[in-house]
Amino acid sequence: MSIRRQILTSLTLLLLIHPTDILAASCTPTPWDEIGPFYRPNAPLRNSIGRGYVLKGTVRSSADCSPIANARIEFWQAGPDGRYDDAYRATVYSDKKGSYRLQTFPAVPYANRPPHIHILVDVKDFEGLVTQHYPKQGAKGAQLDLVLVPEGKGGGSEGGRADDLVRPRKGTR
Repeated sequence: MSIRRQILTSLTLLLLIHPTDILAASCTPTPWDEIGPFYRPNAPLRNSIGRGYVLKGTVRSSADCSPIANARIEFWQAGPDGRYDDAYRATVYSDKKGSYRLQTFPAVPYANRPPHIHILVDVKDFEGLVTQHYPKQGAKGAQLDLVLVPEGKGGGSEGGRADDLVRPRKGTR
């Protein structure tokens, strides 16, 4: 048997015997970032707040990388004029495959901050997440998977600041 075939056979056996161990190694929880002073709960349900930039990805569990359906994802960002208001807020829900998509305009810098989009994710049985996406200059979009820790698996303040998370309508979906 060739070395290449032995390696492929070994990898196949590993996936059959320990699939979640192998997948979990590649599913690191999304890091926390500041919620910022401009968060307001219950952003309007819509998947578009502008044109020119598309942020999409999959909401996943850090336990086994499985997709998480029906996760509530709130977005907010500064408008083209550098100010926050209701026109630049949106809520979307991940579909049955955990996928989400937001169409917006390219994020802008303001007050010595780089361009960014704020994100809050909430779903039953998982620790909430507050993070930010920092688009690459000139990009028309990005793929950003949001990886959540199952409740009770993150040790509370160990990996994030779950106590600081504002969680409107927690666990209602």
